[in-house]
Amino acid sequence: MKSYNLCILLSLAATAFCVPLPQISVQDEDFAKTYLKSFFNLTEERGPTVRRGISPLTRKLSEMQQFFGLRITGTLDADTLEVMKKPRCGVPDHNVARFSTFGSDLKWKTNSLTYKIENYTPDMTAQEVDDSIEKALQVWAKVTPLRFTRIYSGTADIMISFGTRDHGDYYPFDGPDGTLAHAFAPGTGIGGDAHFDDDESFTFRSNTGYVLFMVAAHEFGHSLGLSHSNDPGALMFPTYTFRNPDTFVLPRDDVNGIQSLYGSNPDVDPSQPNPEPPTTPDACDSTMVLDAVATLRGEMLFFKDSFFWRSHPQSSTSQQSLITSFWANAPTSVDAAYESQQSDKVLMFKGHQVWAFSGYDLVRGYPKSLSSFGLPKTVKRIDAALYDTDSRKTLFFVGKKYYSYDEAQQRMDPGFPKHVDNLLPGLTGNVTAAFQYRGFTYIYSGPYMFEFSLTSRRLLRVLRNSYFLQCNNF
Repeated sequence: MKSYNLCILLSLAATAFCVPLPQISVQDEDFAKTYLKSFFNLTEERGPTVRRGISPLTRKLSEMQQFFGLRITGTLDADTLEVMKKPRCGVPDHNVARFSTFGSDLKWKTNSLTYKIENYTPDMTAQEVDDSIEKALQVWAKVTPLRFTRIYSGTADIMISFGTRDHGDYYPFDGPDGTLAHAFAPGTGIGGDAHFDDDESFTFRSNTGYVLFMVAAHEFGHSLGLSHSNDPGALMFPTYTFRNPDTFVLPRDDVNGIQSLYGSNPDVDPSQPNPEPPTTPDACDSTMVLDAVATLRGEMLFFKDSFFWRSHPQSSTSQQSLITSFWANAPTSVDAAYESQQSDKVLMFKGHQVWAFSGYDLVRGYPKSLSSFGLPKTVKRIDAALYDTDSRKTLFFVGKKYYSYDEAQQRMDPGFPKHVDNLLPGLTGNVTAAFQYRGFTYIYSGPYMFEFSLTSRRLLRVLRNSYFLQCNNF
């Protein structure tokens, strides 16, 4: 069994926004070279083979930066080193694509597969483990002809076990956090088997540990022949993100990947409604309507569906992630968001509720209802929120009207709501997102962004919504 058939799912290492990192040291440079050798096939050239042009190190750094949606510099900067030091999977990522497979020859030759649970974790009841494993396998069965049968004796195609450290397969686990599990690509012997690190805290539903269903569903993708995807919304993305098992739907990228190996499910009844596989939003989509835009300590945050992009004004690229991969207690999507410069918090709105975060942590007492701001109970949701640095007021847009909230006094201003066209003359559609940058106010309405001066109440320019949201189309 070759080492590239070992697939390891690792936890996401959360990092705080705008936390300064130490200077790049010689040790960091050595670490980066080892990382690139392991995961991006870096080979060092010496002597007469080193000629003018792009060095192998620069080329592989650029490749790695492209894969993770980082700014492509070809140099070892702090952001690149930060990603390199996150816990991660042992499978190489140099196949820069959406879904990927281990190869057409590394797939099961039959659609009828067996599985066996050899032992259990003490973190959960046996019934919870059984349910999590069965549900994780059904994620793949729902979209393919594959059918899974549990056996209780003998050897199954997919042997499932919990172990710690050196557990007998020459790929020892590393203790709490880091490596959560690993699985082997289809094949004889250990092929297809999935091992889970029993030093982890596995849970049935809670986001205080690692949800076994999510970890297992990812690993079984490897057991069936899938490698990793660089789509941050894919189940086969290398890092762990909490998702609700009760509402999880296999993303489109994973569906495309597994169906490239086994085809679609012939038993699907077209007359029955089925949830559409979610697709990761594309920053290059000129027709995309953003859900919200906010700032956070110098960065811009662009929200769409379950995702957001982080972008710095001086950067030519933006990094895309699931909202819940950074704010585990946030709603899966938002209606509006803004940064309160008075409290140094990010506030997110969904339906009739608001969440407040200090860094990545949910502020105690949240979520709260919209009425906690003093908004009337007739307001069931807001379309956009804007903090105005001059007046130090936050404006809440609801349809064709807006409210003004005094951040210092923590109360609504009297005399509101007012009509939006009194504040933003020339804007005909509803406000869908808003933020301020360098003294100008940017109002999103549909796929367009309107640049206003609130001081003079003049419309200055009409731009596409991608003006600040960089399109990383390589």
